[in-house]
Amino acid sequence: MIGEKETQQLAREYGDLFEIDANLDRLVRRIELLSYINPLNIEKEKHRFFASKYTIDPEFKYPKLKFDPYKLHRLFFSQRLERISDERIRKLYQEVIYYYSNMVQCIETIGRGKNFYYNSLRVYGTPTEKDVQNARFILHFGDEPMTSDMEKVFSAEEARAYFEDFVKQYEFPLNIKFSTNIAAEAMVSNSSQSLLIKKNTKFSKNQLLTLANHEIGVHLVTTYNGLQQPLKIFSNGLPKNVETQEGLAVFSEYMGGALTLKRLKELAYRVLAADSLIKGYSFADTFDLIHGQYKLNRDDAFSITLRAHRGGGFTKDRLYLSGLRKIYKRYQKEESMDVLLTGKVSLDYEEIIQYLKSLGLSHPITHKSYSFDQKLNTNKTLDFILNNLK
Repeated sequence: MIGEKETQQLAREYGDLFEIDANLDRLVRRIELLSYINPLNIEKEKHRFFASKYTIDPEFKYPKLKFDPYKLHRLFFSQRLERISDERIRKLYQEVIYYYSNMVQCIETIGRGKNFYYNSLRVYGTPTEKDVQNARFILHFGDEPMTSDMEKVFSAEEARAYFEDFVKQYEFPLNIKFSTNIAAEAMVSNSSQSLLIKKNTKFSKNQLLTLANHEIGVHLVTTYNGLQQPLKIFSNGLPKNVETQEGLAVFSEYMGGALTLKRLKELAYRVLAADSLIKGYSFADTFDLIHGQYKLNRDDAFSITLRAHRGGGFTKDRLYLSGLRKIYKRYQKEESMDVLLTGKVSLDYEEIIQYLKSLGLSHPITHKSYSFDQKLNTNKTLDFILNNLK
């Protein structure tokens, strides 16, 4: 962890950089996409969709914006980046500003159909043919038999107790909040350093282990590591960080012995759902693909379809599988993951992070992902699949 004296020295040496970094930090705090993208009326619309025999597309409602998008864009682009004398760092901050600006465009068009979808594409892209092939490859494998670990018997309160126990191995606080307006069973809010748990949800033992390794073991680890870096962009996020961060998080599930074929198939379905968007599929069409053709149960199929269609077409979920593939390949090469845990960073920016480190503008991680220490996965099918993803 960086000391106060060291911080002051860096601030003197890179005064303009730190000023711009602080300005961006103040602006970015308002724009956590995931706090706006999750519909407010999921259960009501799910009931209506099922009652229509899967024919009437849901009409989702979203939280109101708490900021002025136009003003935020203007403030982003008013930053005088020419004051950053180091060309490599200046280019990094240009890319960061474009990334944040694209994120604002995403948020301001949530619920506006294709407008949102095209903005989502700019930030998250669409599945490649290789991604789709990998997804189909995974779905060729027969389902594994259900075990008692997969039975959803734990309440949200019991999940809280489990996570509170799990986090004891880490040296950071765990702030847990219950929510009814999240698409996942649990997720980390980076801006509030909180773990959100979906209220009135039942969890299985495997699910708790999965979420603990994924949300606490990676997402909270990178949240707190990012906060301890000299520059706030590590905490707020570098461009293209989602693929790397979600790849690390799913890899943590694998190393922690929590990843199952069922979970891997879920990630594969997400790729197909994201791919269906570019083909112009409606909500009902995507649901029919996942539930009707692939025979996934209707609740899980609805959840996957919702995640892809929320906002007007949200392709973020395609990145979990490709991220896992990239991180697994790195693991096979026995390369350290530490630099990727520095904050909300991306593989694409590894070189510049090392450069910042050489200048004292990035520091070694304080918190590590303990699951990375030892491989607890014993499922040979998963090993075979991961070794054969293209």
